[in-house]
Amino acid sequence: MLIISYDIADDKLRARFSKFIRKYGRRIQYSVYEIHNSDRLIRTIIFQIESQFEKQFSPTDSVLVVPISWPNEEKIVRYGYAKNEEMDFIFI
Repeated sequence: MLIISYDIADDKLRARFSKFIRKYGRRIQYSVYEIHNSDRLIRTIIFQIESQFEKQFSPTDSVLVVPISWPNEEKIVRYGYAKNEEMDFIFI
């Protein structure tokens, strides 16, 4: 299972992304979707996000892909601005 959350500024891109995600899962909140499916389809969804949408995301857009019950993966996948939140900083 995946939880996909997004905050996309461009109306057209946001509508296209929402329409794309709706094919695979159900809307939990306005920009949060839940997807139940096989590992293969989940990998396909992530591949399509990376190949079709990632280049179009602006620096202010944020997309989070959170695997909930994915046995081999425990990592949150981030795109757009949310990618910056993945970095750890150590100040000495």
